[in-house]
Amino acid sequence: MEIIEKIDVMEAVTMPPSDPSFVRISKQVKRSFRQVRESGSLKAKVFRGGIWMGAGSFSEQLTRFGRNMILTRLLAPEAFGTMAVVLSAGSVIQMITDIGVKEAIIQNPRGSEEHYMSAAWWLASLRSLSIYACIFLLAPFISKFYGNHELVPLLRVVALAVILEGTLSSKAYVAIKNMSFKKWAVIYHGGGIGGVVITLILSLFIRDVWALVLGNVAESGMRWILSYVLCPYLPSFSWDREAARDLLRFSRGLFGLSFLNLIFSRADVFVLAKLFSPAALGLYVMAIYLVQTPASFLMNLLGQTLLPTFSKVQGNKVRENRILLQVSSVLVQLGIPALVFMALCSRSLLGLFYGGRYAAAAVPLMVASCVVFINILNGQITTVFYGRGVPQLHRRAVAIMAVLMVALVYPFSKWFGLVGGQLACLVAVLVGYGFQLLRLQELTEISLLQYAKPFVSGAMLSLFVLATWLATRSLPISSRPSANILLAALGCLLAYGFWAAAFLRKRESAPA
Repeated sequence: MEIIEKIDVMEAVTMPPSDPSFVRISKQVKRSFRQVRESGSLKAKVFRGGIWMGAGSFSEQLTRFGRNMILTRLLAPEAFGTMAVVLSAGSVIQMITDIGVKEAIIQNPRGSEEHYMSAAWWLASLRSLSIYACIFLLAPFISKFYGNHELVPLLRVVALAVILEGTLSSKAYVAIKNMSFKKWAVIYHGGGIGGVVITLILSLFIRDVWALVLGNVAESGMRWILSYVLCPYLPSFSWDREAARDLLRFSRGLFGLSFLNLIFSRADVFVLAKLFSPAALGLYVMAIYLVQTPASFLMNLLGQTLLPTFSKVQGNKVRENRILLQVSSVLVQLGIPALVFMALCSRSLLGLFYGGRYAAAAVPLMVASCVVFINILNGQITTVFYGRGVPQLHRRAVAIMAVLMVALVYPFSKWFGLVGGQLACLVAVLVGYGFQLLRLQELTEISLLQYAKPFVSGAMLSLFVLATWLATRSLPISSRPSANILLAALGCLLAYGFWAAAFLRKRESAPA
């Protein structure tokens, strides 16, 4: 197992192999992992599912990262700026009408019943066809607003992905509900990898934004095919009113949520596209993607495994809080040193991976790293709300963030330039995060003091990164981007090694 192999590496790095106490602890942890893996408990299912989802998500995000490195050298920044506008504009109607079919099937006890799956498929299909019709008709008006006639055909083609995503096999979502994560990992991440490969092939022949658009549609098409190959399903023509009512009842809690999320996450693109050139916008969005790539891996892994977990323990406040505290504690203590690393190496990372001209977006990347970190923590609270079947609690927080984003993004962008988009995001997400914490306390009675403790240890761990980086600034090689990254990464490894050693010792001293 991958996790057990990592523990073997920790033994070699963090402590002497001859240390008998450490060897005893590591053997105990290995034995615990094997027991969890081989049992039939909820924890075992989450563990095995996490392995599959982690492998799939890591493979997809690694492929996307490699694609971006290649595409930034094949395509001009204008192509990425135009694609950002196309995806953002095309997503507006789609997000307004989101009914949360996947989440409803996972959360509802009847989600795996034939009548419920059929009702979900028909509702999702009708919605996707309606969305495509709206985007097709509105494309000329969107094109006129941005003064770019090329957007009309681009929008109409990229919207085909909406139909494909909306008609996925309902049994693919049932696989998540039943914690059969292997199938979903192949469908979702396998389709993503296939789309990335097709995009790269197209970019060799089509050196403009059309390679990105056609690749996006191909990605959705791959997922559509895999969903029916691995989870064969044929919806019935019968209509279960009770199932439809359940779906619509859940959707009411979601109504407008995706649209609000879109406003929060894409308002910067809408505004910056009017204020700056497509080339400048391309530099900005590719810098943001650099930090969103690993974040997407982590968010997908946690979201896909924890939603069914919280659904199964919903109402049990003790178990909900224990799971949330454990996950959040690890994220905070490992995430804060990573933030310091990004602050020290943003310019070097952009120059090394994308090329020298992208280093101009280093400051937006630094701020985006903070936004992503808070979003990841906020996402775990959101999963508790979804597991409880009360997505409207999250909707209120997103509404606050969307309002703040709309109010701040334009003046911030005028005052601070490109980085203003991410500064507005940071203010909005911090306020939304605080709001969700208060709602969580009311719902599960979690201790906010206990939740906040890992932030102190995370800040102390980050000192390893800063101290290592500062101590090596006098070295002649430190001015090179690759050396700068490696030296800061060394500080991260020291911080994580110290954290791992402390974690293992804590497990040894914990009562059995």
